[in-house]
Amino acid sequence: MSDARWALIEPVFTAWRAKRTGPGTAARVHELREIVNAILYVNRTGIPWEYLPHDFPPYKTVYDYYAKWETDGTTQQVHDLLRDKTRQFHGRSVQPTAAVVDAQSVKTSTNVAETSQGIDAGKKIKGRKRHVITDTLGLVLAVLVTAANVHDTTGGKLLLDDLAAAHPSVSKVWADGGYQNSIFNHGARLGIDVEVVQRPRTRFCLSDHDRRDRPSTWRVLSSYVRLPERRRGILHGLW
Repeated sequence: MSDARWALIEPVFTAWRAKRTGPGTAARVHELREIVNAILYVNRTGIPWEYLPHDFPPYKTVYDYYAKWETDGTTQQVHDLLRDKTRQFHGRSVQPTAAVVDAQSVKTSTNVAETSQGIDAGKKIKGRKRHVITDTLGLVLAVLVTAANVHDTTGGKLLLDDLAAAHPSVSKVWADGGYQNSIFNHGARLGIDVEVVQRPRTRFCLSDHDRRDRPSTWRVLSSYVRLPERRRGILHGLW
């Protein structure tokens, strides 16, 4: 991780450690930046934790930090911080008012438990489905991973619940034609207007200007490119 990137998130981790330093606590041996670098290495390569190269801190130590940060919300805090800074950089308010929802089924590896997989009959894919809501810049607001046989609408309604709780400023959500009417009614009960963006009858190419002005699921699909196949990598795709 570069100095500039570390400078953005260092205050979060420094504050986290400061709360856990004092009488009766063990001396801190490893630099937080090296812990983060090790987590990013596992995220990028997909290796098992125990295969972490020896020039990083011990893998059990790294995993312990990772598990604690996932559990206590530190990972989410870092993600929210970076998303807010990106929105401000693009001249947007920190609080989004519109979003896009979509879902995608992906194949899983052979070591994934059968109980967590399903078959997407429409796409003929056995694996899991990732349901994602992004803002209109393509920045992730909510993520849900289910078995692939879970309908888009079912996952979408759960995501809307998360969205309403975490981002109450959002009042508009665009979806594609794969979502059923019940998601519209569910959104209305949450104060969110869910609108379907129909697929054009003829193929055409959007200019860069059109892409900026037309909210559509391409923004969510661009986020999928950045989401790793492994659950831990969805970190939540946040790192």
